[in-house]
Amino acid sequence: MRLANLSGRLVIVSGGKAIDVESRSDGAFSSDPQAVYERWDEFRAWAQGIELEGGSDFDTHDLGAPTPAPRQVFAIGLNYQDHASEVGLVASKIPVVFTKFASSIAGPHADVPHPGGDLDWEVELVVVIGKQARDVSTEDAWDYVAGLTVGQDLSERITQHEGATPQFSLGKSFPAFSPMGPWLVTPDEFADRDDIALETVVNGDTRQKGRTSDMVASVIMLVSALSKVLPLLPGDIIFTGTPSGVGLAMKPPQYLSVGDELVTRIEGIGEMRNRIVAGR
Repeated sequence: MRLANLSGRLVIVSGGKAIDVESRSDGAFSSDPQAVYERWDEFRAWAQGIELEGGSDFDTHDLGAPTPAPRQVFAIGLNYQDHASEVGLVASKIPVVFTKFASSIAGPHADVPHPGGDLDWEVELVVVIGKQARDVSTEDAWDYVAGLTVGQDLSERITQHEGATPQFSLGKSFPAFSPMGPWLVTPDEFADRDDIALETVVNGDTRQKGRTSDMVASVIMLVSALSKVLPLLPGDIIFTGTPSGVGLAMKPPQYLSVGDELVTRIEGIGEMRNRIVAGR
């Protein structure tokens, strides 16, 4: 199943058409895209019992983030060894965790205002939690995942690295620095949910290519490890890390400029297209 946020309304995308959930359910489920995760098991049972026919044509530019207002945003650093190596570090089996503030969340076609400085790209698989997870085992972890979506962990490197210690959360939370979409795809839709291709393309040039099977801490390891520290809540999101190919590591470093088009693709989900525009 593919679930989307279309102009602020929850829809199921099937056969290229959008089925409005509130209308199809006769009001049993809200139009709020974020609210569905509080009733995820109930919603899945309902959605599996209906005919996914009809629906309306839609413009993908009207899509917002499938989880527009999560209570908690987790992001994982150095989760691919090739990325850790390219920036002169070593990946750790203990996840490096920071946050991206929720005000940075944007849709799959949102313009990204350039804040100045060194604006970098990082394609990431994003996990969306479907029910509260606490002390979850790796064997059970996928049962707590509502679905997967495409994410970009945009980073302004000067802000990220200035100060006595790195300011990861600030440097990665400027407006529209967390675009997600185009929709959420449930795990059952993937041939192998642990081995998915992902890539970043800038102005037609491929900058990143990787596979989620190369993550040091897999999806189930991340869900389990985080849930042993604190509850993961319905609708929470986890940016799972990026493979090699970031601009910081290029020789010389290359960064995004106003007018650039950033395309982010993940196999089995789709793509985002974000334009870099002038900031304040």
